[in-house]
Amino acid sequence: MSSRDITITIVFDNYPFQEGLKTLWGFSCCIKTPKKTILFDTGSNGRVLLENMKRLDLDVKKVDTLFLTHHHWDHIGGLDSVIELNPDLDIIAPSSLSKLYVKDLKSMVSSVTVIGENETLLSDDIYTTGMMGNDVAEQALVIESDKGLIVVTGCAHSGIVAIAKKAEMMMKKKTALLVGGFHLMHEDEAHIEQVIVELKKMDIAYLSPTHCTGDSAIELFQRAFADRCIQGGVGRIITLDHTTLHTLS
Repeated sequence: MSSRDITITIVFDNYPFQEGLKTLWGFSCCIKTPKKTILFDTGSNGRVLLENMKRLDLDVKKVDTLFLTHHHWDHIGGLDSVIELNPDLDIIAPSSLSKLYVKDLKSMVSSVTVIGENETLLSDDIYTTGMMGNDVAEQALVIESDKGLIVVTGCAHSGIVAIAKKAEMMMKKKTALLVGGFHLMHEDEAHIEQVIVELKKMDIAYLSPTHCTGDSAIELFQRAFADRCIQGGVGRIITLDHTTLHTLS
């Protein structure tokens, strides 16, 4: 897939970026590719999600696929609001959702695919890592582009390094962009520094840590990666082109 045709817009985040948008705890982004529009998680509140999407000129009714990373409230809180406006969705659901919940979802949308531990091709050049981790199992989204992998994480409960390594092992390619929650907000500086060392070894081109990464960790990432660390926050738009990464306000 051509990297210049992929756009990631953060539509829900506890960090601000663009004025006039609302922040609440949680995460969601809208990913546009030539063939698919993917809503990645739904944040914690449907009203805020839909309001932010509208302000960003994104129509929830045009979303083809809803990708849910895990079952926590701050990632599925807007689910009902999305389904109500777009029952034609295909949902990629984590196996951590209860069977009764999945049964209800299947009665409300076009299709529900429940993901287990195996990495899975979802559509052209778009994959899931499969469920990772023990305490809180979670899946991440991987997009294969001509400039490398785009890896999108919800909370990275299984570890951001483990997720990035799994994506590269799957695809046998380097990572062009790692974006989302890195789940380092409760970790000490020594642990965060070790994560940074590991990610630097992988030679990841760009990172955009946000949501549950934590203020201290984000500051350390900015210091370590300089202009390769892209500020997140609701309203941030990230576009890869043929030479570099562009961020638009």
